[in-house]
Amino acid sequence: MEARLSALLDQQDIRDVVYRYCRGIDRRDFDLVRSCYHKDATDDHGSFSGGVEDFVEWVEGLTARYRFTMHLVGQIFVELESRPAHTSDLPNAAAAETVGVSLHRSDDTKPYLNLATGFRYLDRFERRDGGWKIASRKALGEWSIQLPPDAWWDIPEAQIESRRDGTDPLYALLASLGTSAKN
Repeated sequence: MEARLSALLDQQDIRDVVYRYCRGIDRRDFDLVRSCYHKDATDDHGSFSGGVEDFVEWVEGLTARYRFTMHLVGQIFVELESRPAHTSDLPNAAAAETVGVSLHRSDDTKPYLNLATGFRYLDRFERRDGGWKIASRKALGEWSIQLPPDAWWDIPEAQIESRRDGTDPLYALLASLGTSAKN
C-alpha cells in the first residue's frame, strides 16, 4: 500500500508541474514557467528546440503577440520508472503524456494568430533534490483551426477581465493565502 500511495503522490506532483507550466504560459509568468524545468532541461516545440533559458526567451516573444492564450489540459498520463519489487528505492524518472487544446487570440487579423490547436506534450520528468521537474519536452501538434475575427466577442465591461501578468486577480487571491503561483 505504501508503494501505491507513493506512486499516486509522485503522479500528482508531476501533474501539478504541467498545470503550473500552463498557468505560467497563460499568465506570462516566465519565472513560473522556468521553475517547471530542471536548469539543464531541453524543450523541442517544433519551431524552437533548445535549453530552458532560450525557450523562455522564445516563448516570451511568441506570447507577446497575443491578447490571450488559454491552455486546457485534458488528460495527463504518467508512467513512473519501474523499480524492482524488492527495492525500496523511489523512482527518479517518469514519462508523461499530456493531451490538450490551446486557444490563441491576437488583435492582429492574420489567420495564423487567431487559432485553436490540439497538442500533446511528451515529457521526461526527473526527480532531483526531492522534486519532480521536466528534464526534456517534445511538443507535438495534433491539429489547428483558424478562428475568424468575427467569431470572438469581447468580455462585457461589467465582468472582471483576465490579465496576462502579475496584476491578474489570481495573484491577489494567492497572496491573501500567503502563497504564490509556484506552490
